[in-house]
Amino acid sequence: MTGTTDGPAPTVTPGAGTTPPPGGRPPSFHTMWADLAPIGRHAASGGYRRHAWTGADANCRTWFQEQAEARGLTYETDRNGNQWAWLGDPLGEDAVVTGSHLDSVPDGGAFDGPLGVVSSFAALDELRRRGAQFRRPVAITNFGDEEGARFGLACVGSRLTAGRLTKEAAYALRDADGITLPQAMEAAGYDPEAIGPDPGRLARIGAFVELHVEQGRALDLTGDAVGIASAIWPHGRWRYDFHGEANHAGTTRLADRRDPMLTYAETVLAARREAELAGAVATFGKIAVEPNGVNAIPSLVRGWLDSRAADQATLDTVVSAIEAAAHEAAARQGVDLTVVRESFTPVVEFEHALRDELATILGGRVPVLGTGAGHDAGILSESVPTAMLFVRNPTGISHSPAEHAAEDDCVAGVLALADVLEGLACR
Repeated sequence: MTGTTDGPAPTVTPGAGTTPPPGGRPPSFHTMWADLAPIGRHAASGGYRRHAWTGADANCRTWFQEQAEARGLTYETDRNGNQWAWLGDPLGEDAVVTGSHLDSVPDGGAFDGPLGVVSSFAALDELRRRGAQFRRPVAITNFGDEEGARFGLACVGSRLTAGRLTKEAAYALRDADGITLPQAMEAAGYDPEAIGPDPGRLARIGAFVELHVEQGRALDLTGDAVGIASAIWPHGRWRYDFHGEANHAGTTRLADRRDPMLTYAETVLAARREAELAGAVATFGKIAVEPNGVNAIPSLVRGWLDSRAADQATLDTVVSAIEAAAHEAAARQGVDLTVVRESFTPVVEFEHALRDELATILGGRVPVLGTGAGHDAGILSESVPTAMLFVRNPTGISHSPAEHAAEDDCVAGVLALADVLEGLACR
């Protein structure tokens, strides 16, 4: 594959590139995990607040660069702020890339994202221990702002790189304090003028494999430590703006109220009902209220719907039914309603040939399963052959401090990823 990178050259820190640095072994999986664990952890909740372009995010990025340099890899930051650690020529063709992300949802768990990054460095260490001879360049990446916790749009780094988010749309993103994405990037020391599609980089990638903790219990139910992804469910986010009339909570008769909170509450119940009927999922997990006073009827309730289903038709049915129920309740209660789709990702079928190759490399006994969670691998799938490995999550809990994967399963994931990288890059 060939191509040239558009825009300014990335920031590159040369390393040995092919051999470990002298002076001892790089940090082990356990040491890396322990070093990363305190960054961005909130003392009260026990969860992580590693939001894009914050101090915690900067510390995670420093950690990534240190891991690259400890292994003599060539480190670079691309035009969209994504980090890369290269074994071999960064401008070489048909590269095999692995990695994930280091940012988190508000009070998220330790494993979602970081397990994939730590496992990638550990898998490379394992291949070097085996004496593997690499025939293709290999890279480990940390994609920026995957969770969308700060600006409300998931997978910003990979979307920009793949041309699925325009520079204009990215510049319009704001956080809860009104800070724009370019302002946040500039404050963190990155050039927001450089952001945009990077087709040359993607053209040089022959395969991208992302390891991730499973966000569900399918592997726990089958008794397997590791699985292969088949597809990502179609999913999207919709913003519901319920406009009512602010008034005194103690003096306004119930019959005289135009209370958007009541309409919002009915919509939340409708979402649960419609999702259950269709075998899908629908969640209102974020809300903003104005004027947000204990003794005031709200003038505005803004809620965000996240909905996902196994196929497009089912998702359309659920989302349409929720919106219809919301409009019916709003009309009945004298509330005005607008609905805006803020993001949408269609179903992602991972490339069958690459998925089957992973299964062959791993002995053909690894379960193949779908997922309702979005990932950078899904965003890149239109541009690059992509695949995913999942590591068992015994509780199925994710986006929570209770998220967990057993040590033995994490090790199994590292070894599986090492086998896959060896099969793709060394044979």
